[in-house]
Amino acid sequence: MNEFSLPKWPMRLGVWLIPALLLLGIWWALDGFRTWRDGPSPETIASASLTGIREQNRLSAFAANYAAVVTSEQQRFGLSAKKTLIMQGLVRYEVDLSKLSDQDVRWDATTGILRIKIPAIETAPPQIDLKSIQEYGENGILRTFTNVDDVLDQANRDKGIAELMRQANGPIPMRLARDAFKRAVANNFQFPLRAAGLDAKVQVYFADELGGNVTTRWDESTPLSEIVK
Repeated sequence: MNEFSLPKWPMRLGVWLIPALLLLGIWWALDGFRTWRDGPSPETIASASLTGIREQNRLSAFAANYAAVVTSEQQRFGLSAKKTLIMQGLVRYEVDLSKLSDQDVRWDATTGILRIKIPAIETAPPQIDLKSIQEYGENGILRTFTNVDDVLDQANRDKGIAELMRQANGPIPMRLARDAFKRAVANNFQFPLRAAGLDAKVQVYFADELGGNVTTRWDESTPLSEIVK
């Protein structure tokens, strides 16, 4: 071999490397064009929305005012004392969004439906409107010379708060709260999808609603954790 001749293997490598790099560049360009043309996938947007909604921690999408009228009675020394309390309070309904997991958000590519299972509603302690409190008492003698008044006040406060919470957890308020939370959570996912030009539907369920046909549709969808890596 001539001492001034170059090895042939780098030249052969170059013959194969240049076309390979050219093909790789073309593939990258086509993939970028498809991404630009098609936009982000529903799964990617849903995953980003899930991250954002979890960062909100507790969502309060519904609140209502309630009024309680309660009466307590004490008997001492053959006498009885009675006191009635009227109180109003605002009860807020909350959902802990930090509990949402990837398994709770599922995408059904066949129907184009994004299904979300949200945690149960929690009712916060009522915020009492102190200005609206009214009290009416009977047998001022017993209330004046004993601690019956304090006992009755405490009993009425406990009964009043319990009554406000009982009303707040009634079937009608809870149904209204459920509807409000479904709309709020659905909008958190629907708006980004629409902004990206994607015609995807969003359905929100509570865990105790996953029965019957809902279970079937839920099982047919795929968790985000198995789609977005």
